[in-house]
Amino acid sequence: MNSTSTPSSPGSPNRTNSAIGSTTDTTTGTTTVITNIGSLVTNDPSLGDGSPLGLIQDAAVVIEGDRVVWTGEASKAPTTDNRVDAGGRAVLPGFVDSHSHLVFAGDRTQEFNARMSGRGYTAGGIRTTVAATRAATDAELEANLTRYLREALHQGTTTFETKSGYGLTVEDEARALRIAAAHTDEVTYLGAHIVSPDYADDPAAYVALVTGEMLDACAPYARWVDVFCEKGAFDGDQARAILTAGKTKGLRPRVHANQLSYGPGVRLAVELDAASADHCTHLTDADVDALANSDTVATLLPGAEFSTRAQWPDARRLLDAGVTVALSTDCNPGSSFTSSVPFCVALAVRDMGMTPDEAVWSATAGGARALRRTDVGRLTPGAYADLTLLDAPSHVHLAYRPGVPLVSGVWRRGVRII
Repeated sequence: MNSTSTPSSPGSPNRTNSAIGSTTDTTTGTTTVITNIGSLVTNDPSLGDGSPLGLIQDAAVVIEGDRVVWTGEASKAPTTDNRVDAGGRAVLPGFVDSHSHLVFAGDRTQEFNARMSGRGYTAGGIRTTVAATRAATDAELEANLTRYLREALHQGTTTFETKSGYGLTVEDEARALRIAAAHTDEVTYLGAHIVSPDYADDPAAYVALVTGEMLDACAPYARWVDVFCEKGAFDGDQARAILTAGKTKGLRPRVHANQLSYGPGVRLAVELDAASADHCTHLTDADVDALANSDTVATLLPGAEFSTRAQWPDARRLLDAGVTVALSTDCNPGSSFTSSVPFCVALAVRDMGMTPDEAVWSATAGGARALRRTDVGRLTPGAYADLTLLDAPSHVHLAYRPGVPLVSGVWRRGVRII
């Protein structure tokens, strides 16, 4: 017999999951149907309307344990143990935020205020955060991390990647990754964020540290290796050496590429089969062609352009060329201090030439592609039961009603968290 449940928090957990500050139920065998869904985004084009979003109207999703086991029209849903009525609202996969910098301390309000007031500001940028992060305790760094994870969760993010990069010593980079690894599997070693202030006069020695002792200490906690390939950070040869060293330790590459200027970052990412080239603001035709003929995802980060008044990435150009595009927050204290994927969706639609459908796909399935994941970013049998319920009849409202807190429910691994 089905029992009807209202949207409420789950009961006693079987396992605490500190990654999201809540609980994960590992019970198997109990099934729940979320039904009366007005519009369901599955990201499976074989379903529903046949679009990339695989939209199904008057839909239902069946969950067993932490997985989706059935998706389709509500009238055809199988019998389950429990029932949740979505009330005609829209459901989509939980957002996959594939680029963030959340292990940090300190504040850069003055820098932002100066930038937005039209004044020059040279008070240290990333180095300011490095100093504050080094001075912080492990407990302070972890408290800061979990604060922003809760923020993101309340805005529908159920999978996230985060990086080191604000320690720039062997000890501080390793502890940042250790703290991050307690909260997500998608951890990125970014010792090559900038050249450490300690090595300002000897960048080659810092590259040797990043590819040697620091890498040895950090690799056990990370899945990915990243580098800021940009003028003023690391050039193409240095970036290649750093990424190649990471690969020898089993870390997969991703690249901060072509954010501030034209450069070798995108083509290096493609050359090394990086999962993603992130930012992609300044692109030549050769860069676009390289991405289009590769498995490397172009991850666009509109929060950075919003917060720095920089040139917007041309998403339309990339999509029309056949490039796979992801959207992410780039949440960090200096250039994109937002944890809101819905905000980034609205920016991408308003200022980057994306349609609402394309932006939502890029923030879910696109993010999963950028992490080379097939178990998130979609709502089809076998995927994790990570769902976002909107207080709206359609996913289009994410761009249509910017700034409005539309997320009214979040399931992660089959458990109602919000």
